[in-house]
Amino acid sequence: MRKLLLIAVFILCLAGFALGQNPSTQAHSEWELHAAFACVVVGTIVANAYVVGLLHAARDGNSSSWAKKWEFSPSDLGGFSWTQLAFWSLLSLFLELLMIRWISSEIRIFAYFKNFVLIACFLGFGLGCHLSRRRANLLLLVVPLTTLTLLIKLPWRSLRTLMGLIPALVGASSEVHVWGVHPEFSFPLLVAAIAIIVPIFSLICFLFIPLGQLVGWYLQNASKGILAYSVNVLASLGGIILYTLLCFLNQPPMTWFLVAGLLLVRLLWDLRWLRWATALVFVACLGLLSLGVGNHKTVYWSPYQKLTLAPREDAGKVLLYELTTNDIFYQQILDLSPRFVASHPELFDRLPVEWNPYNLPYHFYSRPPSVLVLGAGMGNDVAAAIRNGAGHVTAVEIDPLILQLGEKLHFEKPYSSPLVQRVRDDARNYVQNSNDRFDLIVFSLLDSHTTSSHFTNIRIDNYVYTLEALQATKRLLRPDGVLVVKFQVDTPWIAGRLYGLLQTVFGRAPLHIESESSYGFYTTGGRFFITGSEHRIAQALTDPQLAAYLMQHSGVKLSPATLTTDDWPYFYQHEPGLPMSVIVISVALMLLCWTLLRDTGVAMRSLRWHFFFLGAGFLLLEAQIISKMALLFGTTWVVNSIVIAGLLTLIVAANFLVKLKPDFPVGMAYAGIFLTLMASYWIPLQTFFFSSLWIKILTATLVLCSPVLFAGIVFIRSFAREGFRGEALGSNLFGAMVGGILESASLWTGIRFLLVIAALLYLASWIALLFETGSIEAATPALGEPEALASPLST
Repeated sequence: MRKLLLIAVFILCLAGFALGQNPSTQAHSEWELHAAFACVVVGTIVANAYVVGLLHAARDGNSSSWAKKWEFSPSDLGGFSWTQLAFWSLLSLFLELLMIRWISSEIRIFAYFKNFVLIACFLGFGLGCHLSRRRANLLLLVVPLTTLTLLIKLPWRSLRTLMGLIPALVGASSEVHVWGVHPEFSFPLLVAAIAIIVPIFSLICFLFIPLGQLVGWYLQNASKGILAYSVNVLASLGGIILYTLLCFLNQPPMTWFLVAGLLLVRLLWDLRWLRWATALVFVACLGLLSLGVGNHKTVYWSPYQKLTLAPREDAGKVLLYELTTNDIFYQQILDLSPRFVASHPELFDRLPVEWNPYNLPYHFYSRPPSVLVLGAGMGNDVAAAIRNGAGHVTAVEIDPLILQLGEKLHFEKPYSSPLVQRVRDDARNYVQNSNDRFDLIVFSLLDSHTTSSHFTNIRIDNYVYTLEALQATKRLLRPDGVLVVKFQVDTPWIAGRLYGLLQTVFGRAPLHIESESSYGFYTTGGRFFITGSEHRIAQALTDPQLAAYLMQHSGVKLSPATLTTDDWPYFYQHEPGLPMSVIVISVALMLLCWTLLRDTGVAMRSLRWHFFFLGAGFLLLEAQIISKMALLFGTTWVVNSIVIAGLLTLIVAANFLVKLKPDFPVGMAYAGIFLTLMASYWIPLQTFFFSSLWIKILTATLVLCSPVLFAGIVFIRSFAREGFRGEALGSNLFGAMVGGILESASLWTGIRFLLVIAALLYLASWIALLFETGSIEAATPALGEPEALASPLST
């Protein structure tokens, strides 16, 4: 404890200096932020120290009477039960998805590094599997869950401000752009951020230890291992389906916690004290989650993100609506109708409505017969197209809730117009598969603040701004058409990247204009890049007013940047490489993982390196499959859920294949892994863009997902050889955690190279297997019962 206090004092002193130097904090009381920071650091460290103390006491056999009240084992629940195995497996996956989405939505830095939460879940579950012979202590779940809920929902203004400033503390650096963060790197600020991020990571990890203990115990003690594994995987799939269903019903975290609480109470029903204690804890969490945001704001939870809508009023009348995502500005609903403009001339004194950024594209193509709006949002660009005489408008938007808000609240009701066709789809998927042609295409401030999946760092909009995406968009443009890319550019190299992408695709430099800033104006500013028909653009510039506007607003800074491709789609990173913030945080998390292994009594020598490398390879394999499937079929939740369900199904298929052929050679399975990895590496993704959806699904699944089948065969054979010990399962999950960290290597190498890393990891697992068994033949005995299997995905 003395060491922890010294560390806390050092961090607080360093952070005090850093917070004072950070321009993002100057608008707030410095002392209030210091107090909030001290409470967060000390509170999370104390919570972690308490949980570690529980583990040490349990290991040494001197737990307090209070801690013993929270202890239980599967024997207390009646011993092995197929129902218990199914529900604990379902709860584990449900709670994993809950934590990933909830934490990444409420603590914004995790929205950009979402796999860090995934890594914490795997580490905790792996530790639990290693400790499956010990009695579980529910305090390991209750204390972290309560602490995180207080951290996220406690109505303390300075605390809320501090949590919103974590991205600024991490620092975007000059190589990575994070929305709303100054492009500068500060080591003291990064240390301050790590002082918050690492304890949160540790709390998430501890939360999953009891779940890992229970699932590991049930799998290890099943009389029929293959059936037990099948129940585990199918129940895990049920957890994914249940959580996805709640997301599609736009349910808030209160509902998620209610479902999780009911499941846990049901599982602990036979233990009266734990049943009621668990119920009280979740009631308290629900009470905190029910606290509103105030100021007439309404919080919505779409399938993709947390949205907060706030009206802006004047004299009791709503002038506009402002929408934030993950507590940062996202969109507005504006009224630019002639009637509103005439009744509110003061809003347009400095910027006449005809030069409003939403009307600007129609100076280059007036009254276009057909318009495509990508990222239509709540409808401002769609309304602008109708006002400016468009014959037909196709509005593409991925988030169904944002479309609903636009339908309900937009002042001009653009989505009710018979001229408008709404398409709920990913923008890249639409341009890749559409056969329509358009006279004007508008990229409508298409920017994302969240990743496309819990299992990858690819953001929803990353595949929109690549060479291949813009080439597909060009195909939809008529020969005399105009393409307008509107983007909120904060750094010169992002402007340079857009400029370079369009110049490469169209073979000539685009026009670039910086529209008026939104501050003090009834509009949303941005940078415009205009290209397409040279004749039509030249004709538009014969208008002296437009030519003068262009002269006044074209002096913008550009700097070169690596052009993004489908293999390296990281639009918000200057060039390939590992950002310093990612390196430092990853090292800190690895040190924390080592500390947790030591403190929980898991010796490094007890790790099964064969299973460790299998887990790391599988996680990388899974990440690149999800990324590529997102490109082929869209970065939607439906696609992610189907892909994950498909991977689980392949693992079940591997299980039953081994059941039918118990002597399936491990060497042949490894050959299958390497051959299918080679096929996935060398076959270009463009090969799978068939016009038939079913042919695309069949061929992409056959090539991209086949390695999972062979990896599943290797795992079940090896797991059977180990006697289905929890240590093997835990080692596999520790490897998955490392694989999650290695997934960040794609920021440097590109996504395809993850296959090379995965192949090396699988090769390492084969070598480790040879060292452990002496030969492949010795590694492939006939399987008897019980058999079981678990994978990183089946947690």
